[in-house]
Parts: sequence; structure tokens; C-alpha cells
Amino acid sequence: MHEPEGLPSRNADYAARLPASIDDLHGPVTGAVELPLHVVWSGRKRFDLGDTRQRLVLYALLLSEAPAADLCKWLNGDLLLEQWSELRMMLSPARRRAWESVLPSGA
Repeated sequence: MHEPEGLPSRNADYAARLPASIDDLHGPVTGAVELPLHVVWSGRKRFDLGDTRQRLVLYALLLSEAPAADLCKWLNGDLLLEQWSELRMMLSPARRRAWESVLPSGA
């Protein structure tokens, strides 16, 4: 199928909103997180970080929808690495490559 000329790739600005380093991700490691409306506008908004499945959904939402400041506020580098093998499969190849440029090699 032919793409109309002049339309940007849906991944065009994605890499620009990622943190420079995983060390910039200072999100919580325990408790509950309630995402703001600009990140999740329908469905579940509150996630228990102690529940691995809820945390996986939370992180998948953040990786897909959150602006740069929210990535640093809500994602925790250690928890991201812990679930990366599952999360990476939820991202498009372009977005996965963008994150892998931020994560330590071998992640």
C-alpha cells in the first residue's frame, strides 16, 4: 500500500522523548501508581507495582504513551530491566531499537 507523501513516520519523534540514560528513570519501586489522564485516558489508571502483571501493563502503557518527563517520573530503571524481555516484545522494532540504545548492552 502506498503511503501518502509528507506524512511523518509514527516513530519519527519517539526516540527524542526517551531519556539519555537508564539512570534517568527514577520511578517508584513499591506501592501504587495512578497515571494522569494525559497518559491513560480510559481503562485502568491505578497499578500496584508489587503485582508483576500490573507492573507489566503499566510499563507497556508508559513505553507507548508517556511523554519524556513522565517516563523519568514513573519508570524505574531496575524494574524496566527486570521486565525488559517481556516488554521488548510489546514494542515495534523501531521503538525496541530506540529503547535498546538507552539500556545497558546485553539487556
